[in-house]
Amino acid sequence: MDTTNLPISIEKVAKSRLSEVDFSKLNFGQIFSDHMFICDYKNGQWQDARIVPYGPFSVEPSLSVFHYGQTIFEGMKAYKDDRGEVFLFRPTENYARMNKSCKRMSMPEFPEELFDKALKTLVDLDRLWIQPGLGNALYLRPFMIATSAGVQANPSTEYRFMIITSPVQSYYKGGELKVKIADHYSRAANGGVGFAKTGGNYAGQFYPTALAKEEGYQQIIWTDDATHQKLEECGTMNVVIRIGDTLISPPPTERILDGVTRKSVFAVAEKLGIAIESRSITVTEVLEAASKGTLKEIFGCGTAAVISPVNAFSYEGKEYRLPDLEDSYAKRIKEFLLNIQYNKSEDPFGWRVRV
Repeated sequence: MDTTNLPISIEKVAKSRLSEVDFSKLNFGQIFSDHMFICDYKNGQWQDARIVPYGPFSVEPSLSVFHYGQTIFEGMKAYKDDRGEVFLFRPTENYARMNKSCKRMSMPEFPEELFDKALKTLVDLDRLWIQPGLGNALYLRPFMIATSAGVQANPSTEYRFMIITSPVQSYYKGGELKVKIADHYSRAANGGVGFAKTGGNYAGQFYPTALAKEEGYQQIIWTDDATHQKLEECGTMNVVIRIGDTLISPPPTERILDGVTRKSVFAVAEKLGIAIESRSITVTEVLEAASKGTLKEIFGCGTAAVISPVNAFSYEGKEYRLPDLEDSYAKRIKEFLLNIQYNKSEDPFGWRVRV
């Protein structure tokens, strides 16, 4: 059976919850829109694709996902321009990356054509949940879980793919973003699952990040597990360093996520004539640049926050401040990206997809 063109049944809510939401006071990822998409994998194929009212569903306590962590997800957004048109941003990149995660986690790939149809149908159905204006968006969370019942330590034979959506505002709302460079904990190791968007990668970050927050830092810049010298990611984002007039970012590896926003940042930088280098960068190099005054910017980039400039960082107990620049590359690139996402400018890359 060709599952790429599965029909999608739609059950609409009897009454929308839209009027109950105060869109001026949204906590990121806490409020969910009216509908969700579900598709189940059984007997070796995807089946029963459906959109239903958002809500809980019953499962066995022996569900495989609870015991062995077979779960993956993606993060995406839908944007609304001033005329009410709705757009996705580079969605095919997310489809491909999710299936890359599937392969590493021994889970069945989800057909990209069905993924695209399901996502666009769901977003279109709940398009009133998307508020116009920079910073406003509908956060899209596709995910897959293992749904076989039983506690055998084997890959599940059944899975559930879902998409839920959440109206959001800016992830970081002003204020300083201070980070700590890790000198003990790591988020990933060679041969592991660092490049996959699987839940355990994030669960493992919570404890070290909580320790950093006790010291007054919001995030951690992760370093490699072997030497703790090579910079890897900034919290849940890719990291970009500006030394002099050049942007440097560690390339995707089996430890580092292949970020869609990172790719976009580099493409925009090249378009703006900014020098870029996709290469490994060490703590020593960053500290030397800081001492020479050539370290200009550090920022994280990812779907949730787009670009998050770092104001200060610490390493081995010493804090370093970043300069307050008028010519901030982070600001220039973020403005360029937002103008594409919100249909305020031409899209020279063909990234914007109308729903």
